Amino acid sequence: MSSVRQATVETDRYAKCVEVSKRIRWDTDRDVIRGRGFDFAKKFLPDGLSKVAQLPFLGAAEKRFFSQVQGRTYANMFALVERFIGAKMTEIGGEHALGDQVAFEALVRLTDEELKHQEMFRRLEAMTASGMPPGYAFLPQPNDVAHAVLGASTWAVLALTTDIELFSQAHYRSSIEPDLDLDPLWKDVFLFHWREESQHAIIDEMEWARENERLDAAQRDRAIDDLIGLVGAVDGICQMQAKADAGYFVRAAGRAFEPGQAQAIEATMLAAYRWQYITTGVQDPRFLQQLGPMIDAAQGARINAALAPIVGASMQ
Repeated sequence: MSSVRQATVETDRYAKCVEVSKRIRWDTDRDVIRGRGFDFAKKFLPDGLSKVAQLPFLGAAEKRFFSQVQGRTYANMFALVERFIGAKMTEIGGEHALGDQVAFEALVRLTDEELKHQEMFRRLEAMTASGMPPGYAFLPQPNDVAHAVLGASTWAVLALTTDIELFSQAHYRSSIEPDLDLDPLWKDVFLFHWREESQHAIIDEMEWARENERLDAAQRDRAIDDLIGLVGAVDGICQMQAKADAGYFVRAAGRAFEPGQAQAIEATMLAAYRWQYITTGVQDPRFLQQLGPMIDAAQGARINAALAPIVGASMQ
């Protein structure tokens, strides 16, 4: 494909993202919350994501609370990652500012929507806090995490961002949307989130491909090391928050657990977080389809070797 034709195709794709962004634009109060609160007699996170079935010693109310603890962290995790996504897309958007104005508008709209999502998730944290026992703590600090992530190469940050946008869609389509037992407001939050993230993933893919074309072999090899480092950092966040959430669950559940049961709760929490935030993204067919042509066999083997312990642990 000629460079002129390629540019035309990309402009058309950006234009489609702009058109969809305008058409599906939603407001947090008017369209999502609509004056409602959460129903704490309902689950927040589906069983397929929470892995609660691995804890047969929990009663029905405890399983529901387990899903609510994880759901609260799930919303906070999206607020966390959207901090660095918005910052990176603002940076990349500047590259289009005096060029393709359609692409520039698509990036500006994406950033605006990510800011809206962050504000919505901050409100959800306050809403969940009002109906759950005290003692919950979300430990990773968004600005600290953003500074660390943005210190990596743009290629690696866009790879991680694409991964995140794709797994958010996969979670909604395969687990959240079909589960009739979830709280209706919590479910609506991720319906509306999914609608806008669908367009963000397309832009991520285009920007990642554009960045990949700029790199020589040595730069790409270093970028792969950065990506492996970022995945390791995500796993560190999963481990830290799983320990905190398991401790909160055990303290707030209203009964004593045997030592082996408490250990199983923490292990299941960690397996669930690794599944949610790492495995479902790196195994997404669309992610693999984009990554595959960018790397050679040796680089793919390096990535797989780094991921194997995390993916294996998440599937236990």
